[in-house]
Amino acid sequence: MSPGKGTRSSTAARVIAVVADVMAAIIGLWILMYLLDANRANDLVDFVRGAARWLAGWSYDLFTFDEAWARVVAGYGLAAAVYLFVGHAVASRIRRH
Repeated sequence: MSPGKGTRSSTAARVIAVVADVMAAIIGLWILMYLLDANRANDLVDFVRGAARWLAGWSYDLFTFDEAWARVVAGYGLAAAVYLFVGHAVASRIRRH
């Protein structure tokens, strides 16, 4: 293995892990804002909500709990967990090669 190849794969793994962390953090922030009843007219809240909805588009309406807060926590929380798991698994695999 050339000296640069290990550095490149380590950097790529780090970038993938950070991107997964940021995606999960945005979703987690929206869950927190929702649970704390953040002002949806606020630009930051609106931005975080939109980003989280886009990131969790495949899971945010997956569950049909009676309580809205449970649907938000389960649907968005699932997306955050998947991004963390997959992102860090891919990063770990890249580091090994």
